[in-house]
Amino acid sequence: MIRVVVVDDQELMRVGFRMVLGAQEDIDLVGEAGNGADAVSLAGSLRPDVVLMDVRMPVMDGVEATKRIVEEGTSRVLVMTTFDLDEYVYAALQNGASGFLLKDTPPDHLVSALRSVASGDAVVSPSVTRRLLDRFMSGGAPPRDEAELDVLTEREREVLVLIAKGLSNVEIAEKLFLSEATVKTHVGRILAKLGLRDRVQAVVLAYETGLIRPGLA
Repeated sequence: MIRVVVVDDQELMRVGFRMVLGAQEDIDLVGEAGNGADAVSLAGSLRPDVVLMDVRMPVMDGVEATKRIVEEGTSRVLVMTTFDLDEYVYAALQNGASGFLLKDTPPDHLVSALRSVASGDAVVSPSVTRRLLDRFMSGGAPPRDEAELDVLTEREREVLVLIAKGLSNVEIAEKLFLSEATVKTHVGRILAKLGLRDRVQAVVLAYETGLIRPGLA
């Protein structure tokens, strides 16, 4: 079972998440919180697999709560918000979120994202990915030297580009005519060589080094 804690200051949103997650046989909603401070406390005591985290909340916002939960190593965090503003996206990802989705994401996509994050993968909605790319390429974040990627093989760079475009391991395997297991191996080596925590950091690095540019995502 995937153990999940839902964090949102709006009761109506929590009810909605409760209904969607309650219908899944492999997901157990073990707790709910209405602000970031309570989320940190719940994550520490319940140690869920995934915390589904709102961003704008009283007492402590979701970005700070994400940072604390990730630092404590208690759970992975999937951030959801109504506002696809760059500063929230970038801050959440930089603070360790394993994914970022908008609240208008269809229920089946949300469930799929939770499963991906619980399994150690990372997810970012396509619209958010495009805004991230635009932010980096317009000077919203400091550029990184593309020479950092020289440690990668040609195939690994190819896989990194597809990761940055938002493709899953299955989609990358289909595109490159590889097995999913082979793609997982490539992803693991990319993260290890570049000293990255997960796919989200790989996406950010791909943007910052200019490996992927506007029009390619």
